[in-house]
Amino acid sequence: MDKLLIEGGHPLEGTVQISGAKNSAVALIPAAILADSTVTIDNLPDISDVGTLADLLEEIGGKTELEDDTLVIHPENMFAMPIPNGKVKKLRASYYMMGAMLGKFKKAVIGLPGGCNLGPRPIDQHIKGFEALGAKISNEHGAIYLQADELIGARIYLDVISVGATINIMLAAVKAKGQTIIENAAKEPEIIDVATLLTSMGANIKGAGTNVIRIDGVDELFGCRHSIIPDRIEAGTYMIMAAAVGKGVTVDNVIPMHLESLSSKLREMDVVVEAGDDSIYIESKPTLDPVDIKTLVYPGFATDLQQPFTSLLTKSVGASMVTDTIYNARFKHIDELRRMGASIKVEGRTALVNGGSALQGAKVRASDLRAGASLVVAGLMADGITEITGVDHIDRGYASLEEKLKGLGAKIWRETLTEEEVEEEIRSS
Repeated sequence: MDKLLIEGGHPLEGTVQISGAKNSAVALIPAAILADSTVTIDNLPDISDVGTLADLLEEIGGKTELEDDTLVIHPENMFAMPIPNGKVKKLRASYYMMGAMLGKFKKAVIGLPGGCNLGPRPIDQHIKGFEALGAKISNEHGAIYLQADELIGARIYLDVISVGATINIMLAAVKAKGQTIIENAAKEPEIIDVATLLTSMGANIKGAGTNVIRIDGVDELFGCRHSIIPDRIEAGTYMIMAAAVGKGVTVDNVIPMHLESLSSKLREMDVVVEAGDDSIYIESKPTLDPVDIKTLVYPGFATDLQQPFTSLLTKSVGASMVTDTIYNARFKHIDELRRMGASIKVEGRTALVNGGSALQGAKVRASDLRAGASLVVAGLMADGITEITGVDHIDRGYASLEEKLKGLGAKIWRETLTEEEVEEEIRSS
């Protein structure tokens, strides 16, 4: 097990290349199950979740070849192998195996997913969609059992806007008989990315990116080649880092439209933000203005950027308010920021940040992926050295983090935990 160390106070300058979108990759890889021939996915991020999902496809009889940022998936010999335990419990996005296997084989047994602990994130809307399509579902011994004689298109209204449910229902519905209509669907760019892959495979999908998606079922889906969109959350995280300590950073290989909610808030703080065709230039100021943010579904302010942005607000002079309407347990980073000298108080779903005091390097722990990103932002700003444990969370979502930050001038490195630190990490997990 490793820890990440950051010596703060070194300004960032230069260009950073953004990888393919994690939140697309974790849905696109299971989607390949639906094809009858080879699927090739390019521009994959170099993160642990990609390897975990490739291993899951191997468990159900597939063959995968991962080289650099390309994954070649051979689904011809896949079968409805039950996967109630093991790797399936390592990441929450393993629930996409449910929709893909149900769509392909009309049955699946999938262990309840893991991933970051962000409080209750029920999959009831996924289950509602599967049942509307004709599946019978039960929960036995910590695994979900799905079975259908036939999947029939249906009109499905999501009670809560959910990216996961929208994608999972799409995966199950593309080979169903007749038309499926998903109402109150999520609009995230990653949903469009998944729909683009499925359409390239022969699916008939209209309306992805709007709140109503129409899917006309087809009998067969074929292999194809697909390149993943840039990761807007990774891009946003580097924009926030540049806003914190940047002398002039170009965030390259992005779709600026996907980042408008963040860009507008950074400009409100008096950060220099200049958007190009596929890049965004960021330059910090010695003094930043406080702002209030509220996380919302896309195109609102992304909940995945709330935690790193909260770290940035500790630099602003004055009081800011952060409200997370998506996850009620997404303030676990606050205690760690307090260890570094931040003045933040949490009241329900809102954090009150009293910025302007310099952060100090400290020993802190990443409790989840984006909390880890927030601590990296804080470490870049802090006086002295910050030690971050729980690095495995960060590795799930940020490809080549140290190399990219070193390329911008940060002083960041890894060290192996001592036996005592490993025991402490296990106790804290």
